Amino acid sequence: MRRYLFPVIIGVLGCAILLSLGFWQLRRMEWKETMLAEIESRIAGAPAALPAGYEAQMKYLPVIVSGQTTGEEIDVLSGTKESGGGYQVISGFVTDDGRRILLDRGFVDQDHKRDPRPPVRLELAGNLHWPEEKGSATPAPNLAENIWFARDVPAMAAQLGTEPLLVVAAEVRGDAQGVAAMPVAIQGIPNNHLSYAVQWFMIAAVWAGMTVALIWRIRQRQF
Repeated sequence: MRRYLFPVIIGVLGCAILLSLGFWQLRRMEWKETMLAEIESRIAGAPAALPAGYEAQMKYLPVIVSGQTTGEEIDVLSGTKESGGGYQVISGFVTDDGRRILLDRGFVDQDHKRDPRPPVRLELAGNLHWPEEKGSATPAPNLAENIWFARDVPAMAAQLGTEPLLVVAAEVRGDAQGVAAMPVAIQGIPNNHLSYAVQWFMIAAVWAGMTVALIWRIRQRQF
């Protein structure tokens, strides 16, 4: 029996740890689904006027704004399933009460990047957003070609001389100038916890099988 004791202890402990990791991922999945439901509800809420002050917890707040684009824009590398590669157009925008903010007008494909988009009056509904797209591996923007690789709100605001406040357009009234709105949506927020849980459970099953095989080999050596 002593020969079986150590592999049984290792097998049981290993399976317990791996199963606990799988169940932890399932709990994380439930938490993420609740969070996504809250975000979706916030995105779809009744829009209000642009707040005078703003902070991070106002992310996804629905707003209505009207004013005029400045004609200055930042093109962020992007893409859609329908059109392939292209750019998200981030414009400077002056509201009717004189505030300068950032407006994510939406998407243009590669062929229309250089189309003229002079100042134009727009009325729109959208959401406040502070995207977390820039990472340590994100390249610096190519200012000569006006190509950015992430929506970095503070950097874009400094470039266009606006408040560090981004409104992502959902519905636009006025001349869209060929830019298709890309509303904020939860589809871009990853929720991979179920697949992680399945992986841990599969590893636990393999660990249990290896433990059984080891015990069988020990038993065979006794004969």
